[in-house]
Amino acid sequence: MAHPERGDTITHSVQILKEPLANDHVPSVPVFLDASATQPLTLPVPPSLLLPFLDQLRRNGGIMCAGLLAEACGGAKEEGPAEAAHDMAWEQLHTGAWHSVPLVWRDAFSLSCLCLASHRQYARQLDQALRYLDLGVMMGGPLFRSALDAAIVSFQDTVGNSDREEHLIGLGAEGHEENGGPSDEEGKEAVLECLPHGSLQYKLVEKQCNPSLEVFLCNYFLPGLPVIVTDAMSHWPALTKWNDFKYLQKIAGNRTIPVEVGEHYLAEGWRQELMTLSQLMERWHTRLGCSSKEQLYLAQHPLFDQIPQLRSDIVIPDYCSVGGGELHSINAWLGPAGTITPLHHDPHHNFLAQVVGRKYVRLYSHQASECLYPYAEAMLCNSSQVDLNNPDNEQWPEAQGLKFVDCILEEGQMLYIPPKWWHYVQSLSPSFSVSFWWTTDDNDNGGHSI
Repeated sequence: MAHPERGDTITHSVQILKEPLANDHVPSVPVFLDASATQPLTLPVPPSLLLPFLDQLRRNGGIMCAGLLAEACGGAKEEGPAEAAHDMAWEQLHTGAWHSVPLVWRDAFSLSCLCLASHRQYARQLDQALRYLDLGVMMGGPLFRSALDAAIVSFQDTVGNSDREEHLIGLGAEGHEENGGPSDEEGKEAVLECLPHGSLQYKLVEKQCNPSLEVFLCNYFLPGLPVIVTDAMSHWPALTKWNDFKYLQKIAGNRTIPVEVGEHYLAEGWRQELMTLSQLMERWHTRLGCSSKEQLYLAQHPLFDQIPQLRSDIVIPDYCSVGGGELHSINAWLGPAGTITPLHHDPHHNFLAQVVGRKYVRLYSHQASECLYPYAEAMLCNSSQVDLNNPDNEQWPEAQGLKFVDCILEEGQMLYIPPKWWHYVQSLSPSFSVSFWWTTDDNDNGGHSI
């Protein structure tokens, strides 16, 4: 999740409510006006929902925050109480590990975002209002999610999107190939120049054309072996729609997303920033030809939970039900050519669907883990210290000569990555990918060696 720098906390002289308000004293969350100002839209948070929430927030050390939110929901004309509550909740969200943040504080963040969006909408600062709503969706809890979604739907179409298409780059990539490698010798040489040493020179990932569930189960899932599945995405609307930037601009251009900035997440100076999709595309254009150390990448983000219109363009593969599996997450990966995800492994079954463009993927069996020198730190223990682009055989001698399989994942193909298989990914063109993670009762079938 993107965590931009926190602004200075704004303090306010407000009354702190020590006792729950009576039901008849707790109004709805402020009224949202539609952008055309022709009809008000009320987003109610009834006392039956708000009172227990405020009480729970107080019990979790949020007495002051609860008072501020009660005042903000009580029709405060100024945004001070909402902004102060937002700062307090933001502080809690950035203290310790994300999974340890009490859910009630995430709900507090959602409610503060709703209140601030209301004030910005009254001021006709619609882009700022939508930004707050997106923050609430991305980082908030579930209690007020329906109110956030309703607010977004109520005026999203009226928020202006940039029409300056001359400053934007499309996503479509030219050149497709059927066997997982470059289309010709000249193209292959150009690709190999930018890939890690030894790429595409040994064993390629096996391919199957739309295999049956039984074939996938018996030949790949149970043995724990990677495979490229072809011709299983042809019915996805995304295959045609997402190649057209005008479509993405219309659906999501004004939506705020977390963007990784830097060479990759293990590199020095790596950080995350919040920006709209339109701003991301414009910055791609202005940075054409610049150093790869300042890449901009929307990586592993639940975009389809945030923007349901894009979710309707994709279809969960039937393969994700194999093994009695339960879908864990669907994430988006959107970036220009040259973006890199360094060598790492994940705990879940994974189908990586390539919707736009092409990517190089290298995979090592889980049995090679000790030779890939995982980081000792708990937060990075699933990442390798071995830099495939700049290998140091003296520092990491066991990694030299390890067997691997690799491929170029083409548009319209899906790659199955078994749990705990190490993989390195590099975009060869502007790229839009979707990953489907699913879990089973036994997620520890790292599979055979290569």
